[in-house]
Amino acid sequence: MRNCLILGSGRSGTSTAAGCLAYAQYFMGNNLIPARKSNPDGVFEDLQVRSINEAALAPLLPSRRPNVESDRHIPEQWQRWLARLPVGLNIPSSPQIEASIKELTSNEPYCFKDPRFSYALPVWRPHLRNCVFVCMFRDPASTAASIVRFTKEFELMHSLEISFEEAMDAWAMQNRHILEQHRHQGDWIFLHLDQLVFENGLARLAEFTGAKLDRSFPKAERCRTFSGMDVPGEVARIYRELCGLAGFYQ
Repeated sequence: MRNCLILGSGRSGTSTAAGCLAYAQYFMGNNLIPARKSNPDGVFEDLQVRSINEAALAPLLPSRRPNVESDRHIPEQWQRWLARLPVGLNIPSSPQIEASIKELTSNEPYCFKDPRFSYALPVWRPHLRNCVFVCMFRDPASTAASIVRFTKEFELMHSLEISFEEAMDAWAMQNRHILEQHRHQGDWIFLHLDQLVFENGLARLAEFTGAKLDRSFPKAERCRTFSGMDVPGEVARIYRELCGLAGFYQ
């Protein structure tokens, strides 16, 4: 069974993949985020993993100014999975970050999931051994709609103002980092959420990780938000590339 990191935009099926793999008794952290309305079967994200990635991303974003309404579009603590960072940006590390990563990755086999990995993966790479990478995705319009809904439902997100277009841009930037910077190093599998729910994605994920999965975990009824909105040409191109890598043809 190989160590594993799960990447992809939030609201793209990363929790579904992690839930399938949790059955294999991977170490996922000592302080998992509890289930909530948007993820009633579990989130499978560790607070320490989140904290490491938040610390890496924080210096790259401006701080909000008091009483400046337009600054509500800037993600702050625990919201930085919705940052829109340009490809090629250097992601900083620190001795404290490195020590925390070493502590976590000493617990093998591990499986860590966090959408912030889409940006923060470079600070983890030096400490990963026998590790594979799972990229989850779904169509960008539905993902963006789900992100907007989530920010309205979840209290920690209420201070962030994000439009459908900004959420789609976040989806695009995270996946651009994966496609352009990350996927050419290491072993990767790309899976559309529908492949775990309706197709042969579970068998592929099990073979890829060497883990025994909970094949009953993916549930179609958990996908609550869909959108048929048109997407910009560049976003559509990124989605086509992801679908090609996943072998997902609608």
